Amino acid sequence: MSIELDILKIQALLPHRYPFLLVDKVIACEAGSRLLVIKNVTYSEPFFEGYFPHKPIMSGVLILEAMAQTAGLLGFESAGGKPKDMICYLVGIDKAKFKRPVVPGDQLMIEARFLKHKHNLWVYECQASVDGKFVASAEIRYATVLST
Repeated sequence: MSIELDILKIQALLPHRYPFLLVDKVIACEAGSRLLVIKNVTYSEPFFEGYFPHKPIMSGVLILEAMAQTAGLLGFESAGGKPKDMICYLVGIDKAKFKRPVVPGDQLMIEARFLKHKHNLWVYECQASVDGKFVASAEIRYATVLST
């Protein structure tokens, strides 16, 4: 079953807030399998003031962060919601590749796919595109721990 999540439901799952929340809407989710999000890239994003201000592009690190948030959403949706006593930490980014820049006005589509789980480690394959064209990809690794 595929579901959609608006920004309020996303904020209920992720601890990130403006300007660091880099996911605007979940447009498809198959719990335990895949999740697809939209990030609308606008010129008013605060990072454009200092990163190539005369030819603004979205930093690759921020694209990776958006992919990590997408993977986190898939993990929480697959678990049936965010457990109160659990914290997820980003512990690895592997096989990161970047093909083309993301600029103001682009609609970044990010897909996360579940790869594997062992003990408290979760691995997701993520891919980002704009207008159907490949932008970036990476394997994202999370560790889950109980909060104290």
